[in-house]
Amino acid sequence: MTKYQIYFVRHGRTFFNSLHKMQGWSDSPLLPEGIEVAKKAAHALKDVNFNLAYSTDTRRAVDTAKIIMDENRNDLKRHHIKEFREQFYGYFEGMYAAETWFVAGQQHGTPTYLGIIDKYGLESSFDFLKEADPMDYAENYEEFWSRINRGFKKLDKVAKDGDKILLVSHSTTIYSLAKTYHVPELEINETPLNSSLTILNREDGKNTVTTYNKVLE
Repeated sequence: MTKYQIYFVRHGRTFFNSLHKMQGWSDSPLLPEGIEVAKKAAHALKDVNFNLAYSTDTRRAVDTAKIIMDENRNDLKRHHIKEFREQFYGYFEGMYAAETWFVAGQQHGTPTYLGIIDKYGLESSFDFLKEADPMDYAENYEEFWSRINRGFKKLDKVAKDGDKILLVSHSTTIYSLAKTYHVPELEINETPLNSSLTILNREDGKNTVTTYNKVLE
């Protein structure tokens, strides 16, 4: 039996975040305030005895992971794991979020992201966007989870029983994990804040999210 914990931290606030633009596989730098909240997360996590440190391969995640691990008690090499990237928004990368979700949801009677989720479920937010993408680039729900599950299999190969793993990832990715695997007492009503903490326990291939969107100060 192997049981380990993944400390999912959302990256610090970025330029695209401030403009409310779609930022999936595209990237933009951390803002000064994004660096500051990442430093708060670093201070809060400095005494956590991490055994492995990961981020996705986006610059915003790499930079956040560096800030966190520079203050941590363990001097660990940081690795990239692209399977835990943000959802790929395809044609809509870089567009304003409100415009994107209007295009994806209006023909289904709900022109907002959370409106789609409330009415149709998380799965449909992926599938409606894929359906609306004229280039057919965006990930649907099945494609997204196929990628995420490949990431878990990679971690399973290196994690040891009792390990704590830092993994700096992204809003929709963390939100999707929490919506899917949270314990009943956790309410998952909003997407995670920048540099917030979500803890996932993984035991013999089964996931349980026990902490979600905890602000680190």
